[in-house]
Amino acid sequence: MAITTAASRLGTEAFSDIAPVELRLNATKEEIETVISAVYRQLLGNDYLMKSERLTSAESLLRDGKTTVQEFVRQVAKSELYKSKFFYNSFQTRVIELNYKHLLGRAPYDESEVIYHLDLYQNKGYEADIDSYIDSPEYQASFGENIVPYYRGFQTQQGQKTVGFSRIFQLYRGYASSDRSQLKGNSPRLAGELGRNASSSVVPPSGNGSSGYAYVAPEKGVTPNSTFGGAGTFGKEGRMYRVEVAGVFGAGYPSIRRVNQAVVIPYEELSSYFQRVLKQGGKIASVKPL
Repeated sequence: MAITTAASRLGTEAFSDIAPVELRLNATKEEIETVISAVYRQLLGNDYLMKSERLTSAESLLRDGKTTVQEFVRQVAKSELYKSKFFYNSFQTRVIELNYKHLLGRAPYDESEVIYHLDLYQNKGYEADIDSYIDSPEYQASFGENIVPYYRGFQTQQGQKTVGFSRIFQLYRGYASSDRSQLKGNSPRLAGELGRNASSSVVPPSGNGSSGYAYVAPEKGVTPNSTFGGAGTFGKEGRMYRVEVAGVFGAGYPSIRRVNQAVVIPYEELSSYFQRVLKQGGKIASVKPL
């Protein structure tokens, strides 16, 4: 059953009509490799994994039937590989968001969950915090010992709060997106909403208008700038476009400041404008004809 009739627009079609990956008894070598790949993809946020980074010892134990998928997940989550990608260089609240996403397949429901894990990490350390996710009744009920965690936040199920559906979209930015390659970087996605106990908007993962993944509009809104001269000028082709860009270097000090902006330009200037944005390190969020 499809998650939603808007799956293609929301970017969740990759999870529609697909059964969770499970390590069954008497699994073939190919099936075991599929499980291992699925664990890496889920826990590493679709980040690229080099051969030298693989946890060969933990993989061997799984192949030999000496450990479970649950324990393999634990080993990956506690590894230097996982910590180097998400723990060492991220805000602690962002780490908690990613732990919920990677290990429980959902977003945090409220601020109390974040506070709990902040306190646990401060008092008992990183490994105890990871254990709290994997040893939780929620993990056992959802995945057991041999199912690879998946993004269950998109599904309606027992014990799942409705607010979790909209909040997972703040953390999930598309099947091909990496958790380390998003415009907001290592900063938290849900801290403000959780603190206000506010619900989230469903933001499509791909560039689909001003609500797309690349463009984050300022709180006070944005008025498009005109990059062409003369009022009433519509270019030789007579076609105008609203272009929204994100991550461009802003003027002034400091030079590393990045901003979002929207402009209205004629058709014949699109190519040169795109090139200028890319040179400034920005990304094109959307292009709409007026």
